[in-house]
Amino acid sequence: MANRPPPKIFSPSRRRHARMRLRRLQALPDAPRYILDDMAEDVLERLAFVRHAPASALVIGDWTGELAAALAARGCAVTAADSVPGPGEAALDEERPFPFGPFDLVASLCTLDTVNDLPGALVHIRNALAPGGFAIASFIGAGSLPQLRKAMLTADGDRPAARMHPLVDVRAGGQLLQRVGWADPVVDSRSLTVRFGSLDRLVGDLRAQGLGSVLASSAPVLSRDMRERARAAFLEAADSDGRVSERFEILTLSGWKN
Repeated sequence: MANRPPPKIFSPSRRRHARMRLRRLQALPDAPRYILDDMAEDVLERLAFVRHAPASALVIGDWTGELAAALAARGCAVTAADSVPGPGEAALDEERPFPFGPFDLVASLCTLDTVNDLPGALVHIRNALAPGGFAIASFIGAGSLPQLRKAMLTADGDRPAARMHPLVDVRAGGQLLQRVGWADPVVDSRSLTVRFGSLDRLVGDLRAQGLGSVLASSAPVLSRDMRERARAAFLEAADSDGRVSERFEILTLSGWKN
């Protein structure tokens, strides 16, 4: 019996448009980039910890170019790729076999939380590795954005709509890596807390970093009254300085190819 296709949770078209909007907004002064900066720094720390010095690397989703530049400075031949490639980047569909490789390192940053076939994407990453190669995939995981979720539920009242992405937790991440054959898999999650003075600033930061909704089923548009309820609910969590602490959980999967 043929394998059943994965459920279509995310819209490929909306996902592309979100990446295009990201690149447009990142051209503005003082654009937020703290999520990808944190992930890139973590990749370098993990490479030092496992004492892996790759001669070749595929870096996916690194729209800042910081990780690619750091690896290149170490003498690594870097191929940068994205579903919506920028200058000098290759086009890549993470749900299809990669058209290049093998690599000593594959690093995927902040993209796998919106693919419909996550197991398939992880298999493609493994297949792109050379024997003895190392893979790291970091993306937004379960437990993220609790204040935003509360605000959206308040706005919708007794008829909640699907406005935010389902997210992978540590346990599910471990099961996935065992299923797709990454050797010596490690799964962990860490928190990144960011403070906001308003709900609108949080939403703006999410869009500027490619983290807006790309669900296949669009929720009804928030009315003016609903938006005001959401803003008020968000500020209920404010500290004495009027700012709200919002949490991002960054899930990281890593492993080797034997």
